[in-house]
Amino acid sequence: MGAELVRGQNHPLPRTRLEILISAEVPVLVAAALGDEGGRVHEGHRIAHPGAPVLPGVETPRAAAAEHRLSVDLGELPEAVHRVTVLLALRGLETRFGATAAPRATVTDADGTEIVRFTLAGLDAESAVVALELYRRQGAWKVRAVGQGYAEGLPALLADLGLPDAHDVAEAIHEAGRAGEAAMGGPVDYTHPGRQASHQPQPIAGDAAGWSMEERLYNQVWGMFEDLARSTAAFRSAADFAAARLDRELDEALADPRARIGGAGDAARKAAQAKHDELMARAQAAHDRDLAQLTAEAEVVEPALPLAYARWDSAVWHGHRMPAEPPQAVRLGDLHLPESASLRIPMLVRLPLERGLWVDSGATPADFNDSAEPRRLALEVAVALAARLLAVHPVGEFSVEVIDPAGAGAGPLGALTRSGALTGPPARGTAGVTQTLESLTRRVDLVRMAIGGGATEALPDGFDTARRLLIVNDFPQGFDDRALTRLRFLADEGPAAGVHLLLVADRADAGEYGPLLDPLWRSLTRLTPSPDDHFADPWVGHAWTFEPSLPPQGDTVVQQVLGTVSAARIKGK
Repeated sequence: MGAELVRGQNHPLPRTRLEILISAEVPVLVAAALGDEGGRVHEGHRIAHPGAPVLPGVETPRAAAAEHRLSVDLGELPEAVHRVTVLLALRGLETRFGATAAPRATVTDADGTEIVRFTLAGLDAESAVVALELYRRQGAWKVRAVGQGYAEGLPALLADLGLPDAHDVAEAIHEAGRAGEAAMGGPVDYTHPGRQASHQPQPIAGDAAGWSMEERLYNQVWGMFEDLARSTAAFRSAADFAAARLDRELDEALADPRARIGGAGDAARKAAQAKHDELMARAQAAHDRDLAQLTAEAEVVEPALPLAYARWDSAVWHGHRMPAEPPQAVRLGDLHLPESASLRIPMLVRLPLERGLWVDSGATPADFNDSAEPRRLALEVAVALAARLLAVHPVGEFSVEVIDPAGAGAGPLGALTRSGALTGPPARGTAGVTQTLESLTRRVDLVRMAIGGGATEALPDGFDTARRLLIVNDFPQGFDDRALTRLRFLADEGPAAGVHLLLVADRADAGEYGPLLDPLWRSLTRLTPSPDDHFADPWVGHAWTFEPSLPPQGDTVVQQVLGTVSAARIKGK
C-alpha cells in the first residue's frame, strides 16, 4: 500500500508515467490544469477536461462518473508546465461535497503499484475542489495533497488558476460532461482503486494486492478498516452538515418578522426539517450500503485468515502445526465504531514488533466485580498474545520470559509455566527483576554492536538468536531506579535487537515517579482487557473501540496450542 497523505503533505514521485484514480460516492467531473511554477494557467486555457480530454502528457475522462482514471506522463509535458492541478466538480450547484462520502484520490505508477492515497475529508458546502497537485521542483516531481474546496463552484476555482473567463470555461466543462455521460450511456465504472479487479459479484477473500495470500489478506483487512473509517466519516460529515443547515434555516425563519404571521413560520420550519430528514435518509442509506458490503466481505475474509490473524475460535487452530516461516503480522484484537458495533475489523500489526505493548490493568472498578479482576484479565490477554506469538513462529525462533516480582500472576501464567513454553520460571523479587533485566540488556548491547559493526557472524558460538518477548507483570513492583533505566533502554533499543516488551500494568501504580516514566508509556501500544475507545485511525482520527483477542470462556485452545509449541521444542532439541 502507498503512503496515506493528509492535507498539505507532499510525496516524491518515483515514476513519470502515472495514473490517478478518483473515487466518489456520486458522479463528479474531473479536469487537469497545466500551470506554471505558481500554478497559473496560460497559453489558451491549457485544461484537459471532458470536452477536450487530451493534452500533451495528460488524458482525462470524457464524462461525469463516480470512478475515474486519469493518465499522466510527466515526461511528455511541455517544458513550461511545472504544475498539474487535478480538480473535481459536482454536476449541479444544488449539490455539495459535504452531503456525500469524502472523495478519494490514489496515485499509482503505470503498472498499478500504489504510490500515495488522499481522502478529501472535511468538505462541507463546496461543489468544486482541488484534489491534488503534481509539481516540479529542482528537476524532480512531487505530489501534494491539497483538498481546497470552493463553495462558489468551478468558476471560482478556475479564477484562482488565473483564467480571466473562468465562468465560460466552467460552463463548457459542465456542458461537455453532460454530453459525454449521455453519449456513454451513464457513469463509467472502475474497480475500487485499492483492490485488484474482480469479476465476482460477491466479495472474495484475498482480492487485494500482494505477492502471497497472507499479504493479500493483510492488505484486504487494512482496506476494510480504511473503507469503514471513510464511510463513517462521510456519514458523520453529512449529519453535521444537515444539523448546521437546519439550525441556520430555523434561525433565518425566526429572524423574519413575516414568518411570525399566520402559518408561514410553521411552514418554514417544516420545510427545513423535511430537508434535514431527506439528507439524513440519503446519508444513512449510503452508510448502510457500505456496511452491508463490508459485512459481507468480513464474512468471507474471517474464515480465510491464517493462524497469526485468526480469532481463537477459528477452526484453523484445531489443526495447528508449527510453521516453517514467521508471519508478517499478528492479530492483537478487534476494532469497531459506534455506528457499526456488529462489524469487527481485525487489528493487525506488523512483525517483528517495532513498539512494545502495554496491557492496561487499571480499568475502572465500575467495569468489574472487584478491583483484582482487571489485573487478572489483563494478564490473561498478555498470556494469550504470548501463546499466539509462540505458535506462529518456527520452532526456536521465538521465546518468552516473564517477570512476576510478587508471584501475583501465578494463575493466568500457569498456562505458560505448565506447558514448558517459557525459557525458565518467572523471575521473582527484586533480585529476579535485576538479573533478568541485566541479562537482556547485555544481549541487546551485544547484538547492537554486532549489527553496527557489520559482524553478526562474530556473535559467540551457541548464541540464541531467537526473538524474545519479556512479559512484566504488576509493573513497577520490584523495580528500583536502576531497573527502571534498564527497562526504558529495552523499550527503546530492544526491538531492533530482537527483544520486545509486554508490560501488564496500571499506570497509577507508577504515579510516584511523576513524569519520569511518561516517555515509556508513550513508546508502548496500549491495549485494554475490556472494550475501550482509545485508538485513532490515521485517516480521519475516529475513536475506535478496541477489544482484546481472547479465547471463548472455558475453551482450552490456548493450552492446546502451548502444548504443541512445547512438544515441538522438545522434539527439536
